[in-house]
Amino acid sequence: MLSRLKNRGFTLIELMIVVAIIGILAAVAIPAFMDYMKKSKKTEASLQLNKIAKNSKVLYNTNSAFSDADEDITPGTRCCDGTDPPKKCPYNASDWAVSGWQALDFQLDEPHLFQYKYDGESTAATALAIGDLDCDGTSITYTLNLTADQGNASAQITEPPPNSD
Repeated sequence: MLSRLKNRGFTLIELMIVVAIIGILAAVAIPAFMDYMKKSKKTEASLQLNKIAKNSKVLYNTNSAFSDADEDITPGTRCCDGTDPPKKCPYNASDWAVSGWQALDFQLDEPHLFQYKYDGESTAATALAIGDLDCDGTSITYTLNLTADQGNASAQITEPPPNSD
């Protein structure tokens, strides 16, 4: 009897059950994986805006004013148009070699997923990180608001609503 069980192999129904279980697991895992990928890409915006916030606070503490620069969206082309690496803005030192970004001591030295914008006045400033993470034409925007109240600089980063991309 034991030798008959060893040589039996799998029946078609047993194989179909295994395939169905694998299919169900993949149906659950793949969307979750895609969400995790988007979340990991979004961290760039928070990190870079945090860098702008710290540099702006130092500038405010030193000069009693934020940078009054108005820097348009940098880089000027959408990141989805980048080809090296695909779907990222290529590194270009000249994009950041302008007085506004230099006053903030801000530059990116590797390919990135977001474009950045800064509008400043002496007592308030706003920085934006704009990106289309999956290149479907729907952009998300992270906003950094800098304010000065009684000589103290503060910063607040506002994230886009969940699933807005």
